[in-house]
Amino acid sequence: MSATQNISLSSAVIGQGNPVFTIAEMSGNHNGDLARALEIVDAVAATGAHALKIQTYTADTLTIDSDAPAFRVRGDHGLWGDRNLYSLYQEAHTPWEWHSEIFDRARSHGLIPFSTPFDPTSVAFLEDLGVELYKTASAEIVDLPLLREVARTGKPVVVSTGMATLSEIDAAVTALRDAGCTELVLLACTAAYPAEPEEARLGNIQVLREAFDVPVGLSDHTLGTGVAVAAAALGATVIEKHLTLDRDDGGVDSEFSLTPAEFAALVVGAEQARVAVGSGVAFGPTEQERAVLALRRSLYVVADVVAGEKVTSHNVRSIRPAGGLPADDFARVEGRTFSKSVSRGTALSWDLL
Repeated sequence: MSATQNISLSSAVIGQGNPVFTIAEMSGNHNGDLARALEIVDAVAATGAHALKIQTYTADTLTIDSDAPAFRVRGDHGLWGDRNLYSLYQEAHTPWEWHSEIFDRARSHGLIPFSTPFDPTSVAFLEDLGVELYKTASAEIVDLPLLREVARTGKPVVVSTGMATLSEIDAAVTALRDAGCTELVLLACTAAYPAEPEEARLGNIQVLREAFDVPVGLSDHTLGTGVAVAAAALGATVIEKHLTLDRDDGGVDSEFSLTPAEFAALVVGAEQARVAVGSGVAFGPTEQERAVLALRRSLYVVADVVAGEKVTSHNVRSIRPAGGLPADDFARVEGRTFSKSVSRGTALSWDLL
């Protein structure tokens, strides 16, 4: 699809000229508790977000139970250093038996629930749940058979591009399109947890949009909302951020997740950025500014004067509001005489001199 075309979903539209499509990612922030997961759904709905996303995998569909060095997170990783992959994914996964209840709760709020699948069985499972669209994770962009499996559903696909080279992104886009994907969104992403703003590479948004002619957004793992709002100003049509109820509650993703209040501020800020940039270029007063024109400075009589008295800096000054002669005219009127008596607070005009 063209970057100028839209993707119409049940309760939102993705594309230029539409509100930024905001996705709250639950990930493992449910901390293994279904009640907490449902509370997160309720909190997401209150933020004004458009969509709730989860991830559909088990430790066994994502990796194998091995403690070999290759199956551990690098020791210098800030959050998960030296963690065994299998145990990490066991802790973080969302049980498949929860999905239906989570999706139903989300839909009851008017949210669009969807997920990131990690293998063909999860794609089939999500199809049975009637998801509207799919997201693929940054690390899976090189799994072209998985991308083709997702594309064959005929649903819109949102692809995170963290770590990927431009040629890898091109291969992924080609695989998706060849397998039938006609509605595609690419997300600029820095696949670090948390990511530093210095590595956000927001310039990639424009490059991806021009290179692949699709809507482009941002999957953001930086702390706070500043980077995401900046992305909206640069034309991101989608913003994805992780959400937790409270970072102090802990959890595998809590440190780089937004609280509900922060996410609500992001929704507002991203939309303000989009609208502000879209307002274009023009000079002169806007419609709202017209009411403030009356507060411009002009020359006023600031002390009672009588006819024949001279204009001085003591009885005429440039003050707010407008209505008198321009401030720069003082040099032309200074020393002239008043033709009539004038009371303090009168706008200065030539007929008074």
